[in-house]
Amino acid sequence: MIGLSIINILILLIVPFLMIGVIKKTKAFWAGRKGVSIWQPLWDFLRLMKKGAVISETTSWVFKYTPIIGLGATVFSAMFVPLATGAAVINIPFAFVIFSYVLGLGKFFSLISALDTGSSFEGMGASREACFSTIVEPAFFIALASIAALTQNYSFGSFKLILQNAGGYGFIIIALAVVTLFIMLLIEGCRVPVDDPTTHLELTMIHEVMILDNSGVDLGLITWTAAIKMFIFEALIANLIIPLSWGLLGSTLAFLAIVFILSVIIGTVESSMARFRMTHVFEFIFLMSITALIILALVTYRIYGG
Repeated sequence: MIGLSIINILILLIVPFLMIGVIKKTKAFWAGRKGVSIWQPLWDFLRLMKKGAVISETTSWVFKYTPIIGLGATVFSAMFVPLATGAAVINIPFAFVIFSYVLGLGKFFSLISALDTGSSFEGMGASREACFSTIVEPAFFIALASIAALTQNYSFGSFKLILQNAGGYGFIIIALAVVTLFIMLLIEGCRVPVDDPTTHLELTMIHEVMILDNSGVDLGLITWTAAIKMFIFEALIANLIIPLSWGLLGSTLAFLAIVFILSVIIGTVESSMARFRMTHVFEFIFLMSITALIILALVTYRIYGG
């Protein structure tokens, strides 16, 4: 058990860099370029860790400690998610509730850290991020609570029990749950079409504008945290797809393959479409609410309708 936990933690800390590298490599491929190595995000992180940070005199302890708090909250929340080995480091009932609010704690500090700088631009980004989270969180709870009620399993292990409890509806529920989590991945990861991580236009930035005052080690920790958060949602999608009956080796290889495929899909999406106008971003986010409500309807019918 300890060995599996160590493998999960190592994968959690290293694979997110490769995931971002695959996304960049995919975007370079569709642009007709060779692109950088898939290890480049790791080298960029190590380069930032060697640099000093420039901190504004107007900021408080909130700005100083937010990168560490954000990383700690994200890594701790990942302990509740089954990773490559098919088992979570911490497996307790209602893990998805703790998972959500620990992630929310990290986001709360990132929001107030942006406000702590006194910058109107960073405040704008923080307000947009808070608005998106307000819409995303209920849809996430609706989808996961529905699956938990269906399987009578209140941890993330319920994902692997859908087919056993949903009959012919299982494949539909899994497909809708994958779509729900993928939309959430794009929103929480601040990717196209919700946000563009490479832009520097103040009026269109969301996440990037919130970290304009961060540099050096702080910026490195923030980018690592963002990569780990995206990896967590890819892990949740992988848990929906990988059958319970597969062994350790099979589930590990399948997990890494799904993470790779999802990264390629994200890179392809970012290469094939532009960021939505702000007025249309909310319509896209509400798609997650729609799919979550359909999951709720199917689960309700399965439990009470036959």
